[in-house]
Amino acid sequence: MATSAASPRPAKRLDRSIVEGPIGRAVWMLAWPTMIQNAIGGLQGMIDHALVGRFVGYTGNAAIGVSIQIWIVVIVFVSSVFTGMSVLVARYAGAGDQEKVNRTVYQAFLAAVGLSVFILAPLGYVLAPSLLGLVHAAPAVRVEALPYLRIMLAASIGMLLFFMVGGALRSAGDARTPMRLGILLTVLNIVFNVILIRGLGPIPRFGTAGAAIGTVLAGVISSGLAVYLMCSGRLVVHWHRGMNWRPDWTVIRQLFRFGLPAGVQGIAMNIGGVFMLRFIGSLEHSAEAQAAFAVGYTELFSLITWTSVGLMGAAAAVAGQNLGAARPDRSLRGVHFAAGIGLGVAAVIGLLFITIPGRLLGLFGMNDPVVVGIGTQLLAYLSLSGFFITVALTYTGGLQGTGDTRSPLYISLVSQIGVPLGVCFLLQTMRGLQPADIWLAILLGHATRSALSVWRFRQGKWRGIKVE
Repeated sequence: MATSAASPRPAKRLDRSIVEGPIGRAVWMLAWPTMIQNAIGGLQGMIDHALVGRFVGYTGNAAIGVSIQIWIVVIVFVSSVFTGMSVLVARYAGAGDQEKVNRTVYQAFLAAVGLSVFILAPLGYVLAPSLLGLVHAAPAVRVEALPYLRIMLAASIGMLLFFMVGGALRSAGDARTPMRLGILLTVLNIVFNVILIRGLGPIPRFGTAGAAIGTVLAGVISSGLAVYLMCSGRLVVHWHRGMNWRPDWTVIRQLFRFGLPAGVQGIAMNIGGVFMLRFIGSLEHSAEAQAAFAVGYTELFSLITWTSVGLMGAAAAVAGQNLGAARPDRSLRGVHFAAGIGLGVAAVIGLLFITIPGRLLGLFGMNDPVVVGIGTQLLAYLSLSGFFITVALTYTGGLQGTGDTRSPLYISLVSQIGVPLGVCFLLQTMRGLQPADIWLAILLGHATRSALSVWRFRQGKWRGIKVE
């Protein structure tokens, strides 16, 4: 039968090996590019802080820190629609329905543009000073942070579309293209930031604001290229002339139905992190503990979380596609396999945390005896916590990929807010906090999240979730 001119066949077809080939290969094929992309993205953040710290000073580093914390809370909620998109794309890709994949991604594109241009940009620009007031930014920090935050919120469309395209392609079975686009984004961001933060020739020195300008420019260029590739038919997601270009409110409602719980979950986790920082700030050696936490948890522990987030995305895509293909047993096996890879990585990195903690901390210039002592203690707890967080994230991916986005929300409220904050509050009330108390609270929170995620997934209720 000839293909209709109004609905041409995409140049690149859906990869059926995810629902028909070896399950281990499918998981690894989707996981490793995301791991590399996350690692490169983490390097970008380190370079930004190094440049700003050198040419602006520590107030610039603090400004980026508080602004990014606010930006993440806002963007996580706004981009929750992409979680809903990933659920639908994986399900339709598993069923082999190319046109529904294309239509779902296009509707997510319309939603992202609408949210960014008509809500996030104007409100973000107006409310930025109040948001900085909520985090009690010091006056000198606020001077640097205000233009940075306004630029990031008002011009977020490029980064939002970048997240959308990456999520869509990974859910459809293509993880290599988002990796390539992510590398391009990082390279452009570094180049722009080197020029704009310090100035070059006729280009003035923008300081901290230059880091924001570089980020949004890199996002616009990378997402623009991604949209062009989708329209050209070179990607597994393809927009063509025969499509219906109008908003489809039925699809958009489905995006929010599956996505909003993930957005609330992201906000809850970040709020929990803010309160944990407040507890760390109450310690006797608060500055040293904050430095140890920043390096040990934010940087070194991310060696495990980078891997786990990649496995989480792979588990979501494999579980969702195989459920769409009416093969739920493969969904189960895929998540188990992803968790096994994560446990292996956590074991290797955890061993390093125990055997050479001083050398790892020294890579970041941590030589103060008090800082090294607290950091060594933290890494010992994190060597165990890594096993729990990697299992928790991979099983969360399995739940979200099959459409159960509410259970991870409830689990996060209990494990990331209730357990760690409750433990810290209780011990602080009884006898005052010690650093080990906070590290133990984090470990217990991760262990709780792991146990509840595995228990919920093994219940198998996700097998009956329907999409319209």
